[in-house]
Amino acid sequence: MRRVALERVRTRLIDLGIRMGAERNPEQLLETILNAATELCHADGGTLHLLDEEKDRLEFAVLSINSLGVRLDRFDDNASLFPSLPLHHPDGAPNHGKLSCHVALTGAVVSLEDAYDVKAFEFRNTRAFDAAYGYRTKSVVVLPLRNRRGDVIGVLKLINARDSQTGQAVPFHSDDISIAESLSAQAGIALENQMLLDAQRRLLNSFIEVIASAIDAKSPYTGGHCSRVPELTRMLTEAACADTDRFGDFDLTEDEWYELHIASWLHDCGKVTSPEYVVDKATKLETIYNRIHEIRTRFEVLWRDAEIAECRALLAGADPAAAAATRERTQADLLEEFAFVAACNVGSEFLDDASIERLRRIGARPWTRHFDDRLGLSHGESDRIDGIPGRPLPAEERLLDDKPEHIVPWPNNTPPIRENDPRGFTLIAPEVQFNYGELHNLSVRRGTLTEEERFRVNDHIVQTIIMLESLPLPRHLRRVPEYAGGHHEKMDGTGYPRGLKAGTMSIPARIMAIADVFEALTAADRPYKKPKTVSEALAIMQTMRDENHIDPDLFDLFLRSGVWRDYADRFLLPHQVDIMTEARAESR
Repeated sequence: MRRVALERVRTRLIDLGIRMGAERNPEQLLETILNAATELCHADGGTLHLLDEEKDRLEFAVLSINSLGVRLDRFDDNASLFPSLPLHHPDGAPNHGKLSCHVALTGAVVSLEDAYDVKAFEFRNTRAFDAAYGYRTKSVVVLPLRNRRGDVIGVLKLINARDSQTGQAVPFHSDDISIAESLSAQAGIALENQMLLDAQRRLLNSFIEVIASAIDAKSPYTGGHCSRVPELTRMLTEAACADTDRFGDFDLTEDEWYELHIASWLHDCGKVTSPEYVVDKATKLETIYNRIHEIRTRFEVLWRDAEIAECRALLAGADPAAAAATRERTQADLLEEFAFVAACNVGSEFLDDASIERLRRIGARPWTRHFDDRLGLSHGESDRIDGIPGRPLPAEERLLDDKPEHIVPWPNNTPPIRENDPRGFTLIAPEVQFNYGELHNLSVRRGTLTEEERFRVNDHIVQTIIMLESLPLPRHLRRVPEYAGGHHEKMDGTGYPRGLKAGTMSIPARIMAIADVFEALTAADRPYKKPKTVSEALAIMQTMRDENHIDPDLFDLFLRSGVWRDYADRFLLPHQVDIMTEARAESR
């Protein structure tokens, strides 16, 4: 009979080991350990504390008393009955006065017939619980939970062994204690596995958030974009999961939520490869350039000043009125033309054909260079003029010009994306990496970016996909590159980098596209533009919906679920929220 019982216990322990090893929910694992221990050891209840090594104390995790029907965990309001247990006193002395601390410090198994009769340990918290619930703690056995290295990581306490006949509290039998030791050994390993997984996930999350924060910090033009898009993505995804109409079949498992979380935080990780001066380019002529050119121009001006002073002296006898009139006309033309060029440089207005033609006429004005423009160059600049013969001085130059040395070729003359790209990228790469030509840049019709620079900005999503696809992602994270790399795609297939259409895009990828657009339109921390109000942003997105650029069903859900409203209340400035939200109504 005893052999049958022991065989049943052994089978139960094996089954519990499998269950504990497979359990992924930390709270459920703690309950499984405690419930199994009370069942196998015929205890009325018990508690479980976990070691916080950094804070050098035991933290309450879970309690169960079967006869009372009481279940408490660390998040319960009544968990205050079980405060933290410091392993050492303020003077550094070990805290052997607390039974659980004593077991954690020594690693010993302690069994007591009646806790109230023991003077070596104080049971103030136990007595407080008993008084609050009308209970009487009597027999107690406390066991350490150890990891693979033998270090104590927690303490399991079993309370009131029950006599199978009378149901009265009796001391724990040595067989039950042996079973508890076997179970605690398995539980310690299962807890360590859970802790390692949790630590690994927290490390990965922190690393991901550090990357995203670095991208946001790299440029004031992106602000907090990388941290706000995940929030908006989560909010809209929750709305889609709760929707029983158009998204009745859509839901995410715990793994899929984590997959989307990582993808939303890393959706712009490719921006680490985007040149800052391109992303932050505020005017058309802005670039990183060797300032020797600027110094040379100043010398040119001083040269002219010397000539002018000489001419003034020689021409002292000329008609002053005629000379002054000619000078004034020339200077007036120069002032007007410079003002026009300066206005074109800002890029705030659309540049039409007539304006571009006028730029070319102004650029054709000649000026004379007296200094060698090949002195003080960087290696890159020297390479670009290699093979181009220099001109003898003085040399006539154009006021605005596009020169061969303004062209920066692709490394090895190979663009990163070519026609029929095997990776499926349809983004068209320009012929050269950069074109710093003055007329070429000033002639940009809208905004400040040239075709070459626009590609470098858009290329960030290509780099995002390449970077993420190069990672050895586990099976449950395999769609991270797809989700992160799809937020610039459009439903009609005109987006980038792969020109995907609605039918080939997952719902999470479409959700991220909407989140990315709304955040970008309403962001108030970008110095190059004023943030849109809610009504302006929604009007723009309605146009995008009508043009089949964003998912119409998700945008409709975005509106009717109030996700935009919740986001506005949390992240937008008061003057941006020009449509009444519940939070604003309550504040009034």
